Amino acid sequence: MARKTDATRRTIRGILRRYLSGRVRRRAAGASTTLAALLGAAEPARAYDLPNLNLGFTSFLDGAPPSGPGWYPTQYLQVYSAGRLTDNRGRSLGLPRQDVSVLASLTQLLYVSPVKVGPGALGLDIILPAIPYSSTDDGLNGAALKAQQGFGDLLIGPFIQFDPIMGEKGPVFLGRFEAQMILPTGRYDPTAAVTPGSNYFSFNPYVAGTLFLTPDWTVSARFHYLWNASNDRPNVGFGPTVFSTQAGQALHANFASEYSVTKELKLGVNGYWLQQISDTLANGVAVPGRRERVFALGPGALWALNKDNFLFFNAYYEFGAQNRPEGQRYTMRWVGHFN
Repeated sequence: MARKTDATRRTIRGILRRYLSGRVRRRAAGASTTLAALLGAAEPARAYDLPNLNLGFTSFLDGAPPSGPGWYPTQYLQVYSAGRLTDNRGRSLGLPRQDVSVLASLTQLLYVSPVKVGPGALGLDIILPAIPYSSTDDGLNGAALKAQQGFGDLLIGPFIQFDPIMGEKGPVFLGRFEAQMILPTGRYDPTAAVTPGSNYFSFNPYVAGTLFLTPDWTVSARFHYLWNASNDRPNVGFGPTVFSTQAGQALHANFASEYSVTKELKLGVNGYWLQQISDTLANGVAVPGRRERVFALGPGALWALNKDNFLFFNAYYEFGAQNRPEGQRYTMRWVGHFN
């Protein structure tokens, strides 16, 4: 029995050496960094080098909160699953299995104040993400991929909610700018593929707008820029000689269009896009071939329970991924309002 066990261990070590050598090592190192589920958070998702980002959490009527000034408690639930982890050419990584499942939760409190600054009102946005459940299956008994759960990085951002541009039949355009920051407060595990925190600060400002094509038909979009500070505890996939990393800059966006079927129900389509625009740095040196990209599209719905309570349902199906997982997201969001 001991000989058989030793032989099995030698076989597993041989498999790992094969997967963690040369080009495959670089791919597996990408898989061993954090997978963005969502938030963020996206990101997850987190995926590979980038932090959790807002990929698909927001969608319809994104240019303004739905009921004017006041407090908006919001709860998000997002389920993400992927059966494929991709390299820089969009090919699957060389792992026997590449399954990732994440349940992400975001608790948000947004306040639109009566304080006016020029053509808008000041506000504050606070979001606490969490991953209550996550799992991975690499086909190697967890040798390459591991999942963690816990609270994620706190998001906080002051914003300006611009006054609506009005037309003869109601609002024509709603817009907002937020200087969103991601603070490294969440649980971080440098050995895990799914980990709630990033262990570094990120600046993730955005502009969001909603255009009313007709009183019943709108188009919304949110455009983010992402800058990341250094991580002094890099993922172990970078190797023992790397003591600091800095994820590259990125652009990402959510977009949606919906039509009012009834006074309470709106149906539409939604999507998101992410593109890393600069290389990740390891010990201050650019590491080529790690830039992330993904697209997603799917259907969605918005149900107005009353003037102060709203439910959003969105599905997303990813494609064109590079250096990221490629899968499906399903998001449910409740938005409340009180003064």
